[in-house]
Amino acid sequence: MDSVFVLNGPNLNLLGLREPAIYGSDTLDDIAGMLEDRAHALGLEIDMRQSNHEGHLVDWLHEANAAGAKAVILNAAGFTHTSVALHDAIKAISVPVIEVHLSNPHRRESFRHNSFVGGAAIGTIAGFGAFSYLLALDAAARL
Repeated sequence: MDSVFVLNGPNLNLLGLREPAIYGSDTLDDIAGMLEDRAHALGLEIDMRQSNHEGHLVDWLHEANAAGAKAVILNAAGFTHTSVALHDAIKAISVPVIEVHLSNPHRRESFRHNSFVGGAAIGTIAGFGAFSYLLALDAAARL
């Protein structure tokens, strides 16, 4: 069965508590449950992970490539706007990476308008809350 890595960056462990007006009330566990259900229907497996450390995300991108994952869904959170290392890791692997965000960064502070991740990803889905992840999984299934 094809696998899709779902990688989540800093502070996403606080979903449901952190600024629910922006990020919604779903927790990361809630999102994982929704993804598991959709993945099952699509004949996929998901491997969902979260870290507040940039290097873990880089290592997991490399691992997804080594494992032959079908795709990676990456919500790099704050690292989206700062991480050349994530950009380079995405460019270094052959697995397609889909950037995902709960909120629409372009409707927020100007420093969030630049995405190092988006410059390397195959596509970006943003602004639909937890549904952004489901849209990304649907896209991954069609790659």
